[in-house]
Amino acid sequence: MAVTDPSRGGARPPGVLGFPNPVNEKAARVVAGGVALVTLTTLATGWLWLGAVLALGFLARVLAGPKLSPLGRLATGVVAPRLGPARPVPGPPKRFAQAIGLVLSTLAVAGLATGHTAVALALLGVLALFATLESVVGFCAGCWVFARLMGLGLIPEGACEACNDIWGRRATDRPVGPGPVAPGGATDAR
Repeated sequence: MAVTDPSRGGARPPGVLGFPNPVNEKAARVVAGGVALVTLTTLATGWLWLGAVLALGFLARVLAGPKLSPLGRLATGVVAPRLGPARPVPGPPKRFAQAIGLVLSTLAVAGLATGHTAVALALLGVLALFATLESVVGFCAGCWVFARLMGLGLIPEGACEACNDIWGRRATDRPVGPGPVAPGGATDAR
């Protein structure tokens, strides 16, 4: 049985792997809050093994969205529904942001494994900063980079049809709220 994938205008096979599109921004912010808490706990306690837990969580979310991630399931199934109606946003920029988190956390774990503790701590600090920004004020740095790369043509427009629609609208047509900066420099206020 095929499942319609609105981001591609076609069908995709059902299964465990695949990232949701759209994504509930409230759930994404809850996940970011969880990442920030784990990262800050890692930095505050010196329990550097938590870096591996972060990397595995990012890998699970990149591959399958919240389906394989305990933090993602908690955010989408328990916490976000209690925060009111869902606030749908395009999935591809959020997946890109998760991929950046995967790279940062994996490099931190590699740094720890090779004795480069200062580099690992710096990478975890960057991760904590950006996760906190998304969770608290709704600024998704990965989404911002995604928009810039789309604007430069390094990410094809077809990668996120909804992004083209959202970022192409006039500022007065957009819902109010924080969001990434669009390729032309306008803020995608959600």
